[in-house]
Order: sequence, then structure tokens, then C-alpha cells
Amino acid sequence: MSKLYLLAYNSLLAFGWALSLSRIASDFISTKSFNGAYASAGILICLLQTVAFMEVIHSAIGLVPSGVLLSFMQWGGRTHFLLAIVLQIVEVQELPSVFITFVAWSMSEVIRYFHYASTSMGICPSWLTYLRYTAFIVLYPIGVAPGEMWLMYQSLPFITRRKLYANVFDHLPFSYSSFVKAVLVCYPFLWLKLYLHLFKQRQKKLGKSHKKKH
Repeated sequence: MSKLYLLAYNSLLAFGWALSLSRIASDFISTKSFNGAYASAGILICLLQTVAFMEVIHSAIGLVPSGVLLSFMQWGGRTHFLLAIVLQIVEVQELPSVFITFVAWSMSEVIRYFHYASTSMGICPSWLTYLRYTAFIVLYPIGVAPGEMWLMYQSLPFITRRKLYANVFDHLPFSYSSFVKAVLVCYPFLWLKLYLHLFKQRQKKLGKSHKKKH
């Protein structure tokens, strides 16, 4: 039953991210502009990212072997970026950094979820495994640096001007703007932890495949 559930979950998410990527690509081809990424797929991506909290639960209950902390870190970082910043600040939604982030996320997630779905069926081809543990090398840094981090930096003037989430942060010794600045300082270190973890997974998975061939 758990295999059937994981197949359905991963297939649904793979389809959702493929749909997001196709919408962004279609908009770019028709408009020749980077400005329409959020308008074409933003709400869908917000939904997909919210649903992805299930992966933290999957890790917590032992349904998958992933670590709970790493799963939560990745989910929390993306969800904060999407729901607290991009969704709330209309002025940043047409920036190229949103396009960069969404394309990098969509490509990596299509690969990841199709890999998970095919693995749960026991029919994962070797090329898909290679792609799953190789594509992140390029896509992950692109999504984080010129994507997430750059957009958070660009959002700071709007956050400060509007005193965003002041009703919550008034009870704290720092503002939301200061919080985002602190996140920007910490982001490279947290990102590096996740990035190195993926390289360890790559060595484990692809090294194992290489040994089998020999």
C-alpha cells in the first residue's frame, strides 16, 4: 500500500511540475519576456510547494529514508521564499529572478519526482538515475544564487517600506526586514550543507551503479 501511495504522490507532483515548466516555457516563447513566470505558473507552484510538506511527514514516519531536518530545511526555505515574499509583494513577481528560480525548480523537480515514481515501481532506467544525481550540480546553484537570494535582496526595499508583517514582528526585538537580511547571511551556509549532502548521495548512488557494471 505504501508503494502505491508513493507512486501516486510522486507521479502527481511530477505532472504538476511538468505543467508548471510547460506554462513558463509557453509564456516565454509567446512573449519573448522573462516577466510572465509568476503570472503563468506562480499559483500552481505555490500549491505544489505547500503540498510538498508531505515529504517532511514521509521522512518523520519512516516512509522514506530521507532525513527529517534536511527535508524540512529545504521545504521551509522554499516555502518562506514563495508564500511570505513572492506571493505578498506584487512588484517582485515580474522580475527575472522569479523566472530563473521557477525554471530551475521546475526542471529539477520534474526529474526528481519522475525518478521517485519510477523507483517506487522498480523500473527506474539508469539514465534517469544519472540525471537525478547530476542535474542538481547546475540547477541547484542557479535556483539559489541568481534566483532565490537575488530576489530576496530585491524585495528588501518593499519589505521595509510597507513594514511587512509588522503586526507579528512588533512583538519581537527585530523587524521582518532584519529577519530576511539574516536569512540572506545564513542562506549560503545552509545551502552548502544541502548541496554537499546531494553530492554524498550522488557518490553513493552512481558509485554503486558503476561498481555493478564492473
